[in-house]
Amino acid sequence: MIKKEKISKDNIVKFPSKLSDLEKEIEAVIFAAAEPLDVDTIESKVTKKGSVSKSLEKLQQEYSKRGINLVCIKEKWSFRTSPNLSNIMSQERTVEKKLSRAAVETLAIIVYHQPVTRAEIEEIRGVAFGTNTLEILMELNWVKPGGRKDVPGRPIQYVTTDEFLSHFNLQKLSDLPTIDELGAAGLIDSTSIDNAIFGTGKFYKEKQEEKKEDIYSNIDEMLNSTLDTEEKD
Repeated sequence: MIKKEKISKDNIVKFPSKLSDLEKEIEAVIFAAAEPLDVDTIESKVTKKGSVSKSLEKLQQEYSKRGINLVCIKEKWSFRTSPNLSNIMSQERTVEKKLSRAAVETLAIIVYHQPVTRAEIEEIRGVAFGTNTLEILMELNWVKPGGRKDVPGRPIQYVTTDEFLSHFNLQKLSDLPTIDELGAAGLIDSTSIDNAIFGTGKFYKEKQEEKKEDIYSNIDEMLNSTLDTEEKD
């Protein structure tokens, strides 16, 4: 004789109560719907007879303790993730957006001519551009206002940021390639592109530093030249 083991109530798996055919149809209709449905719409789609409203209430109770809940908002029904589990459903996604030609050209002009005003950018490009072009570059934190130019009207000048250098893995602006280097690498057609966009290949801040270095480094040469001239006279 086989002895039956006594099973405790805690070890019994509790399956949900059996659904009627009407409840199954309602469940399927709501699950497949692209948007929340009202009772009239659900009634028009099911084939089984019965109270749709009562069936919805029963299904709502059945799903109340699951990962997916049946909810009614403004008299429309839909399945939604349980609020207790919403934290595990969040997902961060990087959306890549391609810069417009105007934004790319504007960025190039600022990079190679900075500090530069809006009017100067438009003069180099040969065309006016929308305000949002600069706003996009500033939202990316690649460009920022860099003071005002000391001319009538004192227009704002724009410069690149440290974030720009970091994003493109550059130590300093002079690490950027010149138009000749870009053309040699096959990245651009240097014969058809406007060289003015890329400036001279030298940059404002570094030009200023070089200028200071040249002044001090040439002092001895200038003095010697003056002394030689005096001696000859």
